[in-house]
Amino acid sequence: MTQSPTDAPVPASEHADYLLQAVDLARRGVASGEGGPFGALVVRDGEVLGEGWNRVLGTNDPTAHAEVTAIRAACERLGSFQLTGAVVYASCEPCPMCLGAVYWARPTALYYAATRHDAAAAGFSDAMIYDEIGMPPDDRTVPFRQLEVPGGADVFAQWLAKDDRTDY
Repeated sequence: MTQSPTDAPVPASEHADYLLQAVDLARRGVASGEGGPFGALVVRDGEVLGEGWNRVLGTNDPTAHAEVTAIRAACERLGSFQLTGAVVYASCEPCPMCLGAVYWARPTALYYAATRHDAAAAGFSDAMIYDEIGMPPDDRTVPFRQLEVPGGADVFAQWLAKDDRTDY
């Protein structure tokens, strides 16, 4: 047994059931031709708040990964940019982009079925991205170069001065 967001015991079989749903979403994505074999769902207190599968090809959107589409759907449903108390279930270990999205959404946990190494064996390797994250910006395959322009950092002072801002 593991702990749920509300500290009530959650049987491992329940987590496995949600992971099987994520795998089914991945199969749906493959069958649809919209993208790769990835599926995800967001669950809180036994309720599926959002689900998705990879739709990169169908939408021509490189950010339309399963985890991102599931997080977007759940956040829209909740009317919140945070997934407090929720758990993300993914058919595969998230890529770096999805990993970032998960951290920004702040769920309680993420469970996944297949590993990134399983995905790499099927042609979905993100090892290069993991490697590049730690490199100096100018040494990356796609160079990242800062060019200072007047006022470029002023928006942060404007943000900090805003009395009605919502920190996140």
